[in-house]
Amino acid sequence: MTNFLPALYEGHAPITLQTLFRDALEAYDDWDEDMPEPIVSFEGKVVPISAVFDWMRPCTDIMPANMLGIVTDRLTKPWSGTGPLDEMTVSTAARVMSVLVRRRLRRFGRGSIEAFAERFNQPICPGQPG
Repeated sequence: MTNFLPALYEGHAPITLQTLFRDALEAYDDWDEDMPEPIVSFEGKVVPISAVFDWMRPCTDIMPANMLGIVTDRLTKPWSGTGPLDEMTVSTAARVMSVLVRRRLRRFGRGSIEAFAERFNQPICPGQPG
């Protein structure tokens, strides 16, 4: 499903993938608890945020400071990295976000595709076929 996303180059993400990752973080940040998994758009295709986070798991880039709060605000323990400046990699952030998405989807009970399809298969007026 995500084979159309750009590949990492020696662990580094191209700017288009970094932007998509930021969009996925922001979509998670805006995600209401009772809604299906958010999707983001990449080159005219929609991608669930879980796919973006999974795709970025091998990325060794350092998380930009302006996106770090979206991840660290959701941790149950304060962040303490092992680097000289306690920097978090995109890989670490992607792994954390993957877990958070899976937990929320378990609570919601369904993924975005099923809920999206079901929403549009409902009859407009009661008693009429969809």
